[in-house]
Amino acid sequence: MISSLHGTVLHTSSDHVVIDVGGVGFSVAVPGDVAHTATVGERLQLHTSLIVREDALSLYGFAQRDELEIFGLLISVTGVGPKSALGVLSHLTVDQIAEAVTAEDDAPFRRVSGIGPKTAKLIVVQLAGKVHPSSPVSKPTAAGGSDVVDQVAAALVGLGWSEKVAVEAAAQTAAEATDAERAAVAPLLRRTLAALGPARV
Repeated sequence: MISSLHGTVLHTSSDHVVIDVGGVGFSVAVPGDVAHTATVGERLQLHTSLIVREDALSLYGFAQRDELEIFGLLISVTGVGPKSALGVLSHLTVDQIAEAVTAEDDAPFRRVSGIGPKTAKLIVVQLAGKVHPSSPVSKPTAAGGSDVVDQVAAALVGLGWSEKVAVEAAAQTAAEATDAERAAVAPLLRRTLAALGPARV
């Protein structure tokens, strides 16, 4: 079992990275935020799950250990395969998943491509009691007015970014922005887009 990888990034795409570990390149399927932030030539450590099928060996990697644990829980749900579980973790943080399950709200899962209403409900039912939010806050906020941050995140989603990446990027940018930039949507959106760079589709 390959439980982790630590090496140099050789290649990135919208949902994969290739990591050189001791001269061997491992292709790893990753959530969108990992694929976006991974930089060719830099070191990257991932917590991984090796999925063995009759016709393939597939590696799935995550920046945080708790994401790997949620991934394991998701693929235990009837009808949820590794690709669908990765899709959930590309759109929702661990806390957002836990909060949705705790609130018995399957709507966030239905918004993930490949997850239908029945499967979304099964995720909520089968993960009940197995996941717990770390706090009552459902998403990152930043000083300077959460309404502006929320609007910037919504604009990024409209431009094609996943909700997870959009929320985290807007909050991070707001934390680093000037008071003037945090006061209005347009300047904060421009700064966030500059930080994100071109969208990977």
